[in-house]
Amino acid sequence: MADNNTTVQAAADQGDSKLSLDKQDATQNTASEPDEQNKSNRKRWLRSLAILLIVIAIIYGIWYFLVGSRHASTDNAYTNAESAQVMALVSGPVAQVFVSDTQQVQKGDLLVRLNPDDQKISLAKAEADFAAAERKFGQTSASSDALSQAIVAQQANVEQAEANYLSAQSTYHRAETDYNRRRSLVESGAVSRDEMTAISNALEKARAALLQSHAAVDQAHAAKEEAIGNFEANQALIKNTTVSTNPQVRAAKAALDQARLDNSRLEIRAPMAGVVTQRQVQVGQRVNVGTPIATIVPIEQIYVDANFKETQLGKVKVGQTATVKSDLYGGDVVYHGHVVGFSGGTGSAFSLIPAQNATGNWIKVVQRLPVRIALDPKELRAHPLRVGLSMEADIDLSSKN
Repeated sequence: MADNNTTVQAAADQGDSKLSLDKQDATQNTASEPDEQNKSNRKRWLRSLAILLIVIAIIYGIWYFLVGSRHASTDNAYTNAESAQVMALVSGPVAQVFVSDTQQVQKGDLLVRLNPDDQKISLAKAEADFAAAERKFGQTSASSDALSQAIVAQQANVEQAEANYLSAQSTYHRAETDYNRRRSLVESGAVSRDEMTAISNALEKARAALLQSHAAVDQAHAAKEEAIGNFEANQALIKNTTVSTNPQVRAAKAALDQARLDNSRLEIRAPMAGVVTQRQVQVGQRVNVGTPIATIVPIEQIYVDANFKETQLGKVKVGQTATVKSDLYGGDVVYHGHVVGFSGGTGSAFSLIPAQNATGNWIKVVQRLPVRIALDPKELRAHPLRVGLSMEADIDLSSKN
């Protein structure tokens, strides 16, 4: 009986042990099912991510082949313009100022007026000098006739002096002959000594008259040469000229024209249409030639200087179309333009202290070259820009140049 109980007890214990093992196996199977699920989900997610990346790479490759490789873009771009610096061209005090900073002006608008008193005096003096030059030319022309007559008169004096010289020469020869003939008779007593003295005095007198007449001839010739010189000097001032082509008259006329020009420059006007900036004069201030008055910025002629990397410029050509966006208006406003040229050098090449690359610690840095882009004037009028604004530029490399 005891053995039976023992057997029953062993069977029961064996049954309980088997039941416990079954429960443990069930628990392990239940725990492994989520792990398998997580691994499956992770693999699925990784597979999806890989597919997505491949799709993105394919899309980017297609975009770059069709679009990206045909465009060069940069956000390192700024607006600029060929501003006009207005300067005073004559000296004088400022009488009136008609503009202020930020004011829009048109070409020819009056900016500043200078006091005219100084220029009026200069103009009056130039007019007087011009009139005096014309009168002097007329006087010189009239003097030529008088000097010509003076030459004729001096020629007559020369002829008269030469005739007097011939007469004095004849008188001297006659006196000399009488003297020689009577001197041989003095010893014989045929001619008295008193008579001989008189004849000797007559000879000396004739010699003196001859010398005097000879000097008169030389003087007459000198006077004639002087008259000829005066005539030629006078003719040199007016020869082959008229009152309008005479050098002195033309010089005086040029001075008069300069005075009139300076008088017209008392009113300083805008050389172009644009916006007034940096006005530097006030009423009462005295300005000299070259004094800055103001700067005119032509906002309808603004262009863009886009600083592209040198690696982007291989296919950029003059004439290619470009689109530009401004930080001022955002992406809603797009400007259209075209490439008009390239700068002669990079920014670092023209900096105050150029880069010294010939050193041992040199590091290569990609340089940027300014590219000028002209904008559509109609779009500029619709959405005005100012100098120095930040821009984003994109050049269509596939466009015809």
